[in-house]
Amino acid sequence: MLSREILRKIRRIEITTRSMVRETFAGRYESVFRGRGMEFDEVREYRPGDDIRTIDWNVTARTGMLHVKKFIEERELTLLIVFDASGSFDFGTRQRIKRELAAEVGAVLAFSASRNNDRVGLLTFTDEIENFVPPRKGSKHVLRIIREILEFRPSGKGTNISQALEYAMRLVRRHSVMFVISDFRDAGYESALTIANRKHDVVAITITDPLEVKIAPLGLIEVEDGESGKRLVLDFRSHESAERFHHLTQQRLQERDAIFNRARVDHIELFTDSDYVEPLIRFFQERRRRMRWHY
Repeated sequence: MLSREILRKIRRIEITTRSMVRETFAGRYESVFRGRGMEFDEVREYRPGDDIRTIDWNVTARTGMLHVKKFIEERELTLLIVFDASGSFDFGTRQRIKRELAAEVGAVLAFSASRNNDRVGLLTFTDEIENFVPPRKGSKHVLRIIREILEFRPSGKGTNISQALEYAMRLVRRHSVMFVISDFRDAGYESALTIANRKHDVVAITITDPLEVKIAPLGLIEVEDGESGKRLVLDFRSHESAERFHHLTQQRLQERDAIFNRARVDHIELFTDSDYVEPLIRFFQERRRRMRWHY
C-alpha cells in the first residue's frame, strides 16, 4: 500500500503537471515529435487502380504475379523514459531531491505524450536493470509511471547507462523517443548512446544538485557516496580547495557534454534549485527551429 506521503506527492505532481501540459507543453510536444509518416504493412496482389510505384518487383518476379507493397500511416509514437534510480538520485540540498524533480519532469513528458495519444513506458535502471513498465496509453498509466519513479526502491546502487540503453533497444524495436533521465555519473556509455540515437530519438536530461557543482569553503565535511556507500572527509577549509573541487567538477561536466555532442544527442540540463519549465521550453523551441531548417 502506498504511504500518505507518496500519494500526496503523486497528487501534487498530477495537479501541477496536468495544467502545465495543457497550457504550455502539449502543442510543443506534438510539433516536434511525430510518427514517421508511412510504415510498411504487408505485400498483396495488385488490384486495378493501385499505384504502380508501390509494385514489389522482387515478390512479383518470384510469384509471376504483380504484387504491391501496402503501407499504413504511422501516427503514434512510443515514448520511453529511461530512469536512473541509482543512489545518487536520492540526493538533494535545496528545493527537492533529484528523484522528485525527475518524477515531475517525467510526468510532463508522459502527460504530453498521452495527450498526443502516444504510448508511454518506463525503464528503471541502476547498475542493474531494475524494472520495466511496458508502453501503454492513458492517464492512469501515466500516474503509474509517476508512482514507480517516486516509490520504487532498487536493489542496486550504482549506474550502468550502457546496459540500460542496450536493454531498451532489445525491448523497443520500432523507432521511439527515449528520454534518459540521469546525472550521468558513469563512464564508457558513449558507444551505446550513439547506437541508440541512430535507431531512436534519444534525449539526455541531466539532473544536478548545486552542491555537486560548487561548494563554499565550509571546513571539514563528511560525505557519503550514494552509490558506493563510502564515507569520506573532504577538506574545504580554504578557497583554494573549494575552487579545485569546482574546477574538477566543471571538467567532468564538459567531458559529459562532449559525449552528447559526439553522439548527436539533444541535452536538457536541470538543477534541483531551479525551475524546469524554461529549459524544457527552450528545448522544444530549438527542436522546432531545426525541423523548419531541415525541411
